[in-house]
Amino acid sequence: LSQHKQIERPLSRAALEVLAIIAYHQPITRAEIEEIRGISLSKGTMDILLELGWIKPRGRRRTPGRPLTWGTSPAFLDHFGLGDITDLPGMDDLKAAGLLRKGQILGALMDHAPQTAESDHDEHDDELDGELDGDFLEDGLLEAGYDGEQNA
Repeated sequence: LSQHKQIERPLSRAALEVLAIIAYHQPITRAEIEEIRGISLSKGTMDILLELGWIKPRGRRRTPGRPLTWGTSPAFLDHFGLGDITDLPGMDDLKAAGLLRKGQILGALMDHAPQTAESDHDEHDDELDGELDGDFLEDGLLEAGYDGEQNA
């Protein structure tokens, strides 16, 4: 007889970074996530987010290799109390909260982990192939011009 206990652990810093990048830049490929982070992505990081149900495959790019793209799921919105992807904080909101000063973005995310993520319209939306099912989020994202860089 064995007893299985589920222990809640906070997300790692890498998982929080990846979740925020996916939310802001969806649909996005693994290679694009690695380019933004400047470091290779552990398979386990994506697996954790998939297991939580916060990210889902969005389709494939019409580029060589046909890489899989990722986006957030309705479970992501539910967990973070968002009605729609456009409810994510914009650039002005993040600046007002002091989250865009160098070195403070991840610290603030870790203090409230996991609570917020961001969004931006992806310029590759028209390169996606195939239909997305109803579980996927709308591609109409923030009006703010978040470019993925941490400008002070």
